Order: sequence, then structure tokens, then C-alpha cells
Amino acid sequence: MAEVATSATSEQLLVVVDPVARRSDGESVRIAKDVLGAGAGIKLCLPDGPEEFARALARRGSRRPVVVGDDRALIRAVALLHRHRELAGCALSVVPVGGALSLARSLGVPTETVAAARAVLDGVERRMDLLVDDSDGVVLGALRIPPLRPAPAGTVPEDTPDGDALPGHPWLRTCQSLVRTLVPAGRPSRVAAAPEPGPSRLRVEVDGETLVDLDQPVEAVSVAPGAAGIASVEVRPLSVGAEASPLLAEGRTVTVSGAHFRYRADAVVSGPVRTRTWVVREDAWGLTVPSGR
Repeated sequence: MAEVATSATSEQLLVVVDPVARRSDGESVRIAKDVLGAGAGIKLCLPDGPEEFARALARRGSRRPVVVGDDRALIRAVALLHRHRELAGCALSVVPVGGALSLARSLGVPTETVAAARAVLDGVERRMDLLVDDSDGVVLGALRIPPLRPAPAGTVPEDTPDGDALPGHPWLRTCQSLVRTLVPAGRPSRVAAAPEPGPSRLRVEVDGETLVDLDQPVEAVSVAPGAAGIASVEVRPLSVGAEASPLLAEGRTVTVSGAHFRYRADAVVSGPVRTRTWVVREDAWGLTVPSGR
């Protein structure tokens, strides 16, 4: 892992550049580094993989961490800080670079490199709720059951699990698919897999109250932070003929159980699992966004 320190100013930043961002858009990485270095003292870290990424964050000291990367890099940083119980005292910043940027955009971060870097320097910290599951996983934005189906071959929209492939290079999807076929079947993976076809039979409980039970097939379940400390839950029952109205609820704890299911949390597909519980942690983490947003 390469580390480069710049001349210090009043504020000190730890700039961690995700390796996917360096490979996919080196020019945007360079622009982000130049803008940040002109406005603050920065220590630049270029990790080669997840382990070095984690070590760089752990050794940040008093420096404010800035992640240069896509949605997956942001999620990884929040998950690491949560795992070490350091989210409460750490304001995180991100300069979105890469193919999957829809989460950062939805959280109020500019996706244009110069604007995002300036927001790191001049923005304000916004405290936000976090969904934490019973395996200590985190959800920044929303989760969905089942995951969205893959896009047609040759396209890589940024909100798909394959969003870290380079746009305009469909051959990368082919390479990714080939690599997946070479992974032993017994090895667990959180990379997207095609969701099971057909409706699901799931029990969805919100704060201990059953919203839908196993006798009612459902097309989709979505959970997202709503008002302060509250999650918004929507269940779409399977409709026959006329479209069925969605079932809506709000609460602090959401449990989904039933047949094995996969779910998409932000940019990552997980599972299969038989049951999972998510709890809302109010104002659990802070993200730097432009002032006035």
C-alpha cells in the first residue's frame, strides 16, 4: 500500500483511494487528489485490496477519512467503522468515482468529481440513520427482497450488482461471468446471483407485529430508513387480476423469515438466508455533504 503525505494545513485528511477507482477512472482520481491537496493537508493511501483498505482506515489517527471510490467502497468504509464501533465519532467523506454511484447520489453527495471534492473541504456533516442486521451487516440506503433482476447482457447500469464493471465494456461482464463459473460451488459469495424465479412466501414482522405471513405470496419487500429512527417497510403481495395494494408499515425492528431468500442491501446481494432482522440505529453515522442540502 502506497502512502504519500502532502504539506499540512489546518485540516488533515486521510484520502483512501479504492483500487477499483484507480483502475476504472485514474483521471478522476488525480483530479480529486489535486483539489483535496490544494485545500487541506492530505495523507494519500493507495491500498491494493480490502485488507490494506481496512488497515488504512484503522491507522487514520486524528485525520478525517475521505474515500475515493464507488458505492461499494463507501459501504465497505462504513461497515469497517461500524465493526470497530467508531462510527459515532467519525465523520466520513466520499468522492464518488466508478460505475456504481447511485447510493452516493441518493445520500446527497455530488457525483461530479470537482464538486464532490469541494464538498469534502467546505461541506457539513449530516448524521443519518443506519440499518444494522443480526449478522452485524449495515444498510446505508435501502434493501430489497428479492434482488432486482440482472440487466440484459451487454449493459451494466450503475444500480446493478455488477455496477463496478466499466461502462461501455461489455466484455468485462463476460470475464466476470467466467470467473464466477470457476469459483467452487461451496465457496460463499456476496456477489450477485440471479434471484429465484416466482413469488416468495415470507413472514414480515415490524416491531413484533406480523405484516404478512407465509400463506400470502409476495412479489417484493423493501425496507428503507424513514423518519428519524424509523424504518419504512413496503410489501407487495402477489396480485391475481387487479393489482393488489402494497402493505405499508413503520417501525424500528424488521424481521423477514421463511424459505431461503436473497436480498440486496445497497449495492450488495447477500444470502441465501432463512431469517434476518434489521434494527434502525438513529443518527448512527455522519457523511459530509454540500452545505445547504
